[in-house]
Amino acid sequence: MQVYKFGGASVKDADGVRNVARIVEHYKDQQLVIVVSAMGKTTNLLEELTKAYYNGATVQDYFDKAKQFHNQILEELFEDKSNPIFNDVANFFVEIDWIIEEEPQDTFDYLYDQIVSIGELISSRIIEAYLKKVHIDSLWVDARNYIHTDNNFREGNVDWNKTERSIRSSIPTLLEKNILVTQGFIGSTSENFTTTLGREGSDYSAAIFASCLDAEIVTIWKDVPGVLNADPKWFDATELIPELSYLDAIELTYYGATVIHPKTIKPLQNKGIALAVRSFVDLNNNGTIIRTTNNTLPVSSFIFKVNQVLISILPKDFSFIVEDNFSHIFNVFAKHRLKINMMHNSAVSFSVSVDYDEQNIVSLIKELKKQYDVEFQRDLELVTIRYHNQQTIERVLLNKEVIMQLQDNYTCQMLIRSVEGNRLIE
Repeated sequence: MQVYKFGGASVKDADGVRNVARIVEHYKDQQLVIVVSAMGKTTNLLEELTKAYYNGATVQDYFDKAKQFHNQILEELFEDKSNPIFNDVANFFVEIDWIIEEEPQDTFDYLYDQIVSIGELISSRIIEAYLKKVHIDSLWVDARNYIHTDNNFREGNVDWNKTERSIRSSIPTLLEKNILVTQGFIGSTSENFTTTLGREGSDYSAAIFASCLDAEIVTIWKDVPGVLNADPKWFDATELIPELSYLDAIELTYYGATVIHPKTIKPLQNKGIALAVRSFVDLNNNGTIIRTTNNTLPVSSFIFKVNQVLISILPKDFSFIVEDNFSHIFNVFAKHRLKINMMHNSAVSFSVSVDYDEQNIVSLIKELKKQYDVEFQRDLELVTIRYHNQQTIERVLLNKEVIMQLQDNYTCQMLIRSVEGNRLIE
């Protein structure tokens, strides 16, 4: 059996849904689990709705826009307005309405998961209904009944034993008669509260189902030909990487390559399940296959992360940065949900690069300053080159200044800024 994952770009409109059906039509005789993301930019829209609701701002514009977007897709896909899908989608929006009609009482992270998860539920229901319309035997299943997590809202940690038992107990039987359509990104707690698995977590959901079902292969359908050696928005001339080892794939996602979610690879490697990244536009292109191989990357790969912040932490008394300090510092970063992208320590300082998140950065700095001196630079870029050489390094440093650099035989990381720009806050 196989697992297919379709992201938001692949189902951004009615034509996207029709294209999914055309792809599935080619493989409908196989046992197939389809994992889908929210449609288009729905997740972003529902995130903004949640922020507005939590902060006491007006949410109606966001809510109306989300409903109008999905209703437009329904109108184009289903001529028969008595189709139950219209009521199904309306009822999902009622769930949001129930939440936002009351003043917020719960934590932001809890509310986020209850509201933003609706995007995947609606998307998967629409796709399953359309597959039935075009005579593809399909069945909608709720991922929350199968993927079990703890109560770490917005980034739930999977209970693998319970999840595997749930998936194995019924999914194989259901697959005997139907293609299954389910949601990425979401799970549930032991109290049946909805959780999410982290931003862009639908890839991870596909890997969870595949691992628990011992699938042959997972295919992620993207709007790119496969895994490229650089993001096309940064480089005009990019190259397709036809084959990747699990190790190189893990390294690339760890350093910020966005084509695959970082948590996706390891569950598949543990079971020896291949991962394909293919274009939903060009079905004749085999894309990239990730599997066990001794081959290294055929070309250097470049990963860019913009809007970076360099935080330098120094003891107030200029004593050494010792292990106790490290433990405290890492705990503070975890508390404020900031992930370290690059770090360097010396005898009297510890410096890290993180993604800029104004709210979390401000609270982090405030807490760190209780015990340390803190320096803060923003508007930086982090460039990671896998299988680097001097030519590739020079390629990315045109009109740039290196602030911090780490390098080994395989990977070079450079925190850089444009020569004309710098902001330092102490």
